[in-house]
Amino acid sequence: MPTYTLTVNGAKHRVEADADTPMLWVLRDTLNMLGTKFGCGAGACGACTIHLNGNAVRSCQIPVSAIGESTITTIEGLAQNVGAKHAVQQAWLEHDVAQCGYCQAGQIMSAASLLAVNAAPTDAEIEAAMSGNLCRCGTYVRIKEAIHTAAAKLAQEA
Repeated sequence: MPTYTLTVNGAKHRVEADADTPMLWVLRDTLNMLGTKFGCGAGACGACTIHLNGNAVRSCQIPVSAIGESTITTIEGLAQNVGAKHAVQQAWLEHDVAQCGYCQAGQIMSAASLLAVNAAPTDAEIEAAMSGNLCRCGTYVRIKEAIHTAAAKLAQEA
């Protein structure tokens, strides 16, 4: 079985996995990072969203062999300091976004990726960027409000 050296949340990890193993399963089963969720397995729901070199991607669709030197950030590593919360995570709490919570890690990762490239998105831009993330509880209005709140907080910190 091949061995891969992965940079996940700023740390190097050596893992053994079949080349076609999706990153989702490497993260969850090998590295025990359980924040990234399995939703549909087809890249359609967004529950498994991680950042690959800062871009939101579906980890269920990326084989470990395709990672190479790329850096991975999971929900566990989104905040810069241990115990701290990223502005998006704090806004999620302020707006009481989560109901069942299952999709929220993927939602937060997509929102953080959006704000990294668009500091002040419009409602339409938020809807477009988040359209691939499904929430069975239907908290889309609170998600949009939380993204606006996080954008304002990040602007104050800049």
